[in-house]
Amino acid sequence: MIYELRTYTLQPGKQPEYLKLNAEVGRKIRGDKYGKFEGGWTTEFGMLNQYVHLWSYPSLDERDRLRGELAKNDEWTKGYVPQIRPLLLAQENKMLSAVTPFKPPTDGGNLYELRWYRAQVGKIGEWLGLAKGVLPSREKYSRNVCYWQTEAGQLNEAVHLWVYKDLNERAAARAKAVGDPEWQAFLAKALPLLVSMQSTVLIPTPASPMK
Repeated sequence: MIYELRTYTLQPGKQPEYLKLNAEVGRKIRGDKYGKFEGGWTTEFGMLNQYVHLWSYPSLDERDRLRGELAKNDEWTKGYVPQIRPLLLAQENKMLSAVTPFKPPTDGGNLYELRWYRAQVGKIGEWLGLAKGVLPSREKYSRNVCYWQTEAGQLNEAVHLWVYKDLNERAAARAKAVGDPEWQAFLAKALPLLVSMQSTVLIPTPASPMK
């Protein structure tokens, strides 16, 4: 399984228009026929006016085939894309392979934190090994959706997605983790392997399978 994380930066003030078109036009055309839609969110902190969406495909070859089929769909190319293109400032994508089981939540009313860390060249495997080892301890305090490794886009990156009911739960969970000796031992080994860390809080859109 391969995952594609796409981030669209929208014209200021155009996010509502884009989301309406996405929900009422784009989702109806695309559905899950051209890749499985796993989640869609808007950014709450950091870079604003962004729409982040996650897709899964059986393989890179199947992704290429399905996107080729989508490009032949006139409703998509002539109906939907011309309406959204003027609303976009930039597009970015990361191709990801999962290094832990993908566990989307089954409940709703959540917010999500997307974190992406860049490791020193050649060190991402070591960092992910440490992260997987400490994950049972970390999940005592908050739910992890998945850890991924980038396969295309910015390399040497680990991308991870976390679930919280609200920002208060996030703050409490992180405070508890900081006091956990296992987590402290992990940080002592893992932080020297990294060169940068970024995160953003995500709010699910009404069309998102992950609520």
